Amino acid sequence: MLDNRMKTILRELMAAETPVTGKYFATVNHVTDRTTREDMKTLSGLLQVHGATIESLKGKGYQLTIIDEQHFRNFLKEISSYDQSIGECVPRTPEERIKYIIIRLLLNQNYMKLDHLAEEMYISRSSIQNDLKHVKVILSSYELSIDVRPNYGLKIKGNEMKIRFCMSEYIFNRNEEIGEQCGDLYLKNFDQKLLDDFLQIILNQINFHQITLSDIALNNLLVHIVIAYRRIKSGNYVELYNMDVQDILKQKEYKVAREIINEIEEKLGVTFPQAEVAYIALHLLGTKMLSQANDVVDEIIDENIQCYVSNALNQIDQEFNLEIKDDRELIFGLSLHLKPAVNRYKYGMNIRNPMLEEIKKNYPLAFEAAISAGMTIGQEMGAEIDENEVGYIALHIGAAIERKKLMSGAKRCLIVCASGFGTAQLIYYKLKNQFGKELDVAGTTEYYKLHDYNLNDIDFIVSSIPISDNISVPVIQVNAILGENDLMKIGQFIDKKNLSINTYFDEKLTFIRKKFQTMDEVLGFLNDELIQKGLVDETFIEAVYEREEIAPTSYGNLVAIPHPITPKTEKTFLTVCTLEKPIKWRGKLVQFVCLLCVKTGSQEDLQEMYEILGKIIDNSVIVKRLIKARNYKEFIGNLQ
Repeated sequence: MLDNRMKTILRELMAAETPVTGKYFATVNHVTDRTTREDMKTLSGLLQVHGATIESLKGKGYQLTIIDEQHFRNFLKEISSYDQSIGECVPRTPEERIKYIIIRLLLNQNYMKLDHLAEEMYISRSSIQNDLKHVKVILSSYELSIDVRPNYGLKIKGNEMKIRFCMSEYIFNRNEEIGEQCGDLYLKNFDQKLLDDFLQIILNQINFHQITLSDIALNNLLVHIVIAYRRIKSGNYVELYNMDVQDILKQKEYKVAREIINEIEEKLGVTFPQAEVAYIALHLLGTKMLSQANDVVDEIIDENIQCYVSNALNQIDQEFNLEIKDDRELIFGLSLHLKPAVNRYKYGMNIRNPMLEEIKKNYPLAFEAAISAGMTIGQEMGAEIDENEVGYIALHIGAAIERKKLMSGAKRCLIVCASGFGTAQLIYYKLKNQFGKELDVAGTTEYYKLHDYNLNDIDFIVSSIPISDNISVPVIQVNAILGENDLMKIGQFIDKKNLSINTYFDEKLTFIRKKFQTMDEVLGFLNDELIQKGLVDETFIEAVYEREEIAPTSYGNLVAIPHPITPKTEKTFLTVCTLEKPIKWRGKLVQFVCLLCVKTGSQEDLQEMYEILGKIIDNSVIVKRLIKARNYKEFIGNLQ
């Protein structure tokens, strides 16, 4: 009937009050002027037998003229039995349908009939009723509900501010499952010039008042002002408690918000109520970053926030042994981030993190550390730190980890040997030959003299004899004649290139091409195996699910790396399960599951292990090879 290009042209012509140029259509459809002329000719011929025509006005463009209203309306019903603006995005999976329903209900001011929604998605009434259960759960997280009226249908009900938050999350956050075309539904037909004008007004005011916003924060603010404008036009207003409004009126950000809105009101001829202006001020309060040039550090960071950060970093070092709690740049960066976050938590404002998936994939260790930090900070602030916020905290931690790498230089080791000076020297030269400038051998000593040795600048000890004493640095026990395995163990402390895959992957803990169909089946199976082998206790699986609730461990690329919320095992190891067919794991397809167990009270350097996992997560070729492996030998061969 009509292809997507012609649907776009017809929709634009129907929405336009004045003629539309061919150049405009060529631009929106990403085609040449010639192709546009051919599309116009085809469309015009089709419309002529359905009660309408397209006129070409010289020097002005194209205009739709409707000759027979009823005939034309019947034609529209034929080509689309539902809203044109989302007609090209028929959802297929339950996840897509759930997002679709939420968007439809958010965009619709009136009640929508269940049968009408089911018809749009080509599904049965029972299927949509099942989808609605999930929709209600999602909406409840925004403190919204669905109002059901017999003979009328469904409508989203709740606080206007919460509806606004839900809109910004679902309608503006482009989503790969639904497709890019559906991501900007709410901005469809919104005058680009007005958007540019809004942006310029915001930029002028925040520059004048010396408020610095990141690009993401600036985009969020623009989005929310557009939503505010649309909602006001439709007669919906935000309600804030009077006490909150009075509190906001005293802030510098309210004055800036008032000046931004004054310009917009003048340009558009609309009136923003005081509560709406206060709402815009909240976004400035909740996203601003104070300039170091204008404020001394102590004024920027109050004692409470410094205390939150300090406790969070102590917890991270205790759990992950990253040794970053004294990094001043990290302390300042996190404190600066948390200052506006206090306002976000206070007013229940959400924050989107468009980089979240990339952060999880590229900085898995930093993200896990950030979850720990977020839990500590959240407990102290009396608020729940969500996954988007955790992603931003992970960026700060990731930068600190990289800084530590750059500053650490060569590792320093001490050789302890009981076999005599000759053997110690043999170990010394073998290490220098193997690791060169990457390792600084501080010297050799006998075991009985070890307690007299200053270990402050020693990273680890290489010993040919067991050392049972409580030593302040890690000890690597090796054979007097260093073998390949000895060198690999030492390599863990020096450079990831020397790391052995066999250190973490074990044939007894690798399960190939299983036929499970759900996340619960996989986790249940792995938990049973680990209990049988005496590696975990009954509390393990509960801790794994607790971690999943904070942020799904399905990272995309068919990979999931579940693990307990806190360390639960006596040693660090990985348990792997590949699947014959992909399964759904909290919204993503998964076929490679790597259950991660970290030793309780671990003082090991986990960076290398996480980097191995990071490379797996990020490399679809490796993942496909691992999934196809028919046995452990093939699996480990593909990994190496």
